[in-house]
This record gives sequence, C-alpha cells and structure tokens, in this order.
Amino acid sequence: MNTLTFPILKLLADGKFHSGEAIAHHFNVSRASVWNALQHAEQLGVEVFSVRGRGYKLPHALTFLEEQTVLNALKALGHTFKLEIHDHIESTNTYLMRKANGESNHATCVAANLQTQGRGRRGRTWQAGLGASLTFSLLWRFQCGAATLSGLSLAIGVALIRALHTLGIQQAQLKWPNDILINREKLAGILIEVQGDMDGPSTAVIGIGINLRLPDYIKKQIEQPATDLASVSAQPIDPNILLSTLLVQLAIVLKEFEQNGLMNLSDEWTKHHAYHLQQVRMLMPDGREIHGIVQGITEDGTLLVETETGLQKFISGEISLRGT
Repeated sequence: MNTLTFPILKLLADGKFHSGEAIAHHFNVSRASVWNALQHAEQLGVEVFSVRGRGYKLPHALTFLEEQTVLNALKALGHTFKLEIHDHIESTNTYLMRKANGESNHATCVAANLQTQGRGRRGRTWQAGLGASLTFSLLWRFQCGAATLSGLSLAIGVALIRALHTLGIQQAQLKWPNDILINREKLAGILIEVQGDMDGPSTAVIGIGINLRLPDYIKKQIEQPATDLASVSAQPIDPNILLSTLLVQLAIVLKEFEQNGLMNLSDEWTKHHAYHLQQVRMLMPDGREIHGIVQGITEDGTLLVETETGLQKFISGEISLRGT
C-alpha cells in the first residue's frame, strides 16, 4: 500500500487540476513519488485524469468519509457506535467477520472510502469505485439465537427506507429480501452474515452498500438495472451525513427487532415493498420459475406468494424474486 495515495486523492477531491509540482511541494516529496502514488490509485481502480501542462484531477469532486464528521452528525448517539473509517479495504464484511469472535465490540461500524472486493448476495461482487458507493458493515451482538434472526434483513430494509426518506429520497422502495429500489432499479443492497449458536448468543455482521454516483464503466459490470443517489436526489448528499442518518435508524430498528422481531415492523415493510400485490417470478435454485402474486410476509420474513397451486412460502437464500 502506497501511504501517499490517499492523501493525494483527498487533495484532488475538489475535482480541479493540480500540477504534479504543486502536489509534490505540498507533501514535500518528489514528482516521481506523486506519479507512483497515483499509479497505485489506478491499480485500485481509481480513475485519475492526467493532462500534460495541467496536472492531475479526479473525474468530479467528491466527499471523503471522515470519522469525526460522522461522529459529530451522530450527536448524542455517537457513544453507541465504535466507528472505524478506512481509506481502502477489501471488504468491510470480511474484515468484521474475522473479528466477530470477540475482537470487535458490539455496535462496531466499519466504513470504507474504497472497497475493492465487496461481496453481495449469492456470491456476487458489489461494484464500488472511489466515490461511487457508500459501503459499510455493522457488527451487532444478539442474546437471542441465530435461529431467530431470519427476518433481520427485512428489518434492516425498514431502517434504510426511513433514513432515505429522511434525506428526501421518498421514491425509495424495498425488494424482498434485501434490496432497495428506485423505479425498479437497484439503489442499495444488504448482506447479513451470522455467527453463533442456533439457540444461544449470536453475532450478525450487517453489510450495506448504497450507490452514490456510479460511473458508466461500473454500471456495465452490474448484472441488473441500477441507479444512484446522484441521479435521484435534488441536492448532493454528503456520505458522512448519509452514514450517520443510517446508523441512527439502524440503532432504533435493531432495538425494536431485538425486543419483538418483525412483529411491529412487518406492516411498514409491506407498505414500502415495490412488489406487494404485484405479479412476480420466483427463480428457484434448479432453474425453475414459479409465477404468482405477492401477498405479504410472515413474522420471520418468509414471502407469501399466491400461485396457481395455492399460497406458497419462500425463504431467502438461493431464491430470487423478479418482476414480470
């Protein structure tokens, strides 16, 4: 890891050209060191424009996550979370899962300015370039067993919807079991991994990725229609404010879920489900498709679909829901 790479990228965050000479003078290093640091940035997938006579710039201005800015926005809730902001990490979920056996405190949140090997549901890769997505994971310890956490992704979805609505993204909707959509295009995803006994204390690592500003080359790598906050928000959304708003809502919802499961959240989830009472296709692991109309969810997060053969229940895992 080149220790100069991210300090230079933060200098370039204004979206303006900076000459190699000025950058070198700012950090008291050689121009060759600047060039090497920005070569490393490109190896990480960061697009940097280089123009002879003008210098270096990023494609557009962007805001980096800063720990103190997030904590300031959290205000009284700042003490609830142990916050770690990484400039670069392969996967926030992988990082926290390695520490889930006692090394990390309850309510540890790890966020990254650049995540290069993020994971999505069913083994997919979460595409996230610098400034393209907000990616973070939250470690939450439950006294209840892992068997009681089957509806957790739906509860997390409610927290995300509340946060987005707070920030003016009223058109955000849910897709069972763990996506956020806008106009049927994916805005955000949830990946939950659980450790612990089925009946004893358990730990969930809750990974969340929200598209901020997707460049075309990343959109082309995503296997489904996708959108971003830059496309749907009237005002730019500071990722520090977005993260703090999400953490506030996650704390509220997780406390409710710990006490009552989905019982008091299911109606709210259903209200915002993009496919409620809609015709859908359920894609099965063996390649079969089951068509029906979504009727709602049970208190453990099971999806209810009225099919030709009657009401069927679907649990998350290898099953995918698609619109028709």
